[in-house]
Amino acid sequence: AGDAFCRDCFRAFYVHKFRAVLGKNRLIFPGEKVLLAWSGGPSSSSMVWQVLEGLSQDSAKRLRFVPGVVYVDEGAACGRSREDRAKTLTDVRQILQTLGFPWPIVTLEEVFALPPSVLRCSAQDPVGTMGTYKVAVDSFLQQQRTLAAEGLRGSPSSAQGEEQPSQPCTQDSQDPVGPPPAAQTEALSQLFNSVKTLTAKEELLQTLRTHLILHVARTHGYSKVMTGDSCTRLAIKLMTCLALGRGAFLAWDTGFSDERHGDVVVVRPMREHTLKEVAFYNRLFAVPSVFTPAVDTKASEKASIHRLMEGFLLRLQAQFPSTVSTVYRTSEKLVKAPRDGCAAGPRCLLCMCSLDVDSADSATAFGAQTQDFSQTPPPTPRAKA
Repeated sequence: AGDAFCRDCFRAFYVHKFRAVLGKNRLIFPGEKVLLAWSGGPSSSSMVWQVLEGLSQDSAKRLRFVPGVVYVDEGAACGRSREDRAKTLTDVRQILQTLGFPWPIVTLEEVFALPPSVLRCSAQDPVGTMGTYKVAVDSFLQQQRTLAAEGLRGSPSSAQGEEQPSQPCTQDSQDPVGPPPAAQTEALSQLFNSVKTLTAKEELLQTLRTHLILHVARTHGYSKVMTGDSCTRLAIKLMTCLALGRGAFLAWDTGFSDERHGDVVVVRPMREHTLKEVAFYNRLFAVPSVFTPAVDTKASEKASIHRLMEGFLLRLQAQFPSTVSTVYRTSEKLVKAPRDGCAAGPRCLLCMCSLDVDSADSATAFGAQTQDFSQTPPPTPRAKA
C-alpha cells in the first residue's frame, strides 16, 4: 500500500521471495523428485510457473530438482456432471502439455482403491539437516563434473549431459483412459451427501485429497510434495484450525514443511506471498489457471467455519493491512515438539498426527476421561470376624 513497484521490480521481488523460502529451509536436495500439487487455482498455478522459470537456462539461481505435476479431479464431491468434468479436464490437459513435466491426472474416486498402508505412518527419516543437505549438494556437483568430463571426452552431443538431472522428463505422464466407474462416483457422492455440515465436508475433502496425492507421490518415486498455500490462505487456515480444536498440530498444518507422513514431506514454498501479490503476478505475466467449482462455491459466509474465518480475516485485512501478516508471523514461531511420550504413541488415521492420549494424571482430554473425580474415599470392606 505504501510503496509502488514497476513491472520489472515487482517480478524480481516476487521471484526472490519464492527462491528465498526454498534456500532458507534447504529441504529440497539437488536431483530430487518433487511433485507439484496443482489445483488449477491462482496460487498453485503461480507456483508451477515459478518452478518452470527456475529450471530455465537463463535463470540466475537455477532450481536443481526434477518436478512433476499432479491434478486431482474433485468433480464428484462437488456434484458436477460428467460433461462439465470432461470439459474441465480438456482445459487442464492443454495447460499441462505445455509444461514438459510428468503430469498424472487422478480422480477423487480413486481413494476407494487405495491400499490400507496409506493409513500407517512410514518410517521417518531425518530430513532438512544441514549436513545432509551439504552432502547432497557435494554429490550433485561431483556428478555434474563427471558428466561434463565424459562429455568433453566423447561426442559434442553428449556434452549436454550435465543438464540432464534438472531437465523434466515426460515418461511418467498418465492420463485417465476414461471416466471413473459409475459405481465409484455414486459411492463418493453418497459419502459426501451423508456428511451433514459444510465444515465436515471441507475437512473430509482435504483429508481424501491429501491421502491421494501422497499415494501418487509414493507410487511415482517422489519424496517431496509442493502445495500452493499462500500467506493469506495459511493465516485463514491457522484461525480455522484453532476453531476446530487442532491447535496442537498448527506447526504441521501451517509450517513450511510437514513431516508427519514419514517418507513423503509436504512443503509450502508460496507461504510468503499474499493472495493480492499472486493475483497481480498472474495478471501481469499471463499465468494460466483453470477455475473449478469447490464444495463451498456460492455458499454463504456463515455456512462453515472455513468461510466464517475467511470473511472475518479478509474484512480485518481491509481495515488493518497488517492483519494477515501478523497472524502468519505467529504461525512461524510455532515449534513441532510433541509432549513427552506422545511422539511414539498412536496416530490419528485421518490426519496422521500423534494422538495426545495418556493414562497419567495430566490435563489432557483423555486424561480427564480416565481420572476418578470422586472426592469421597471408596468404602473399605469390613474385616471378617
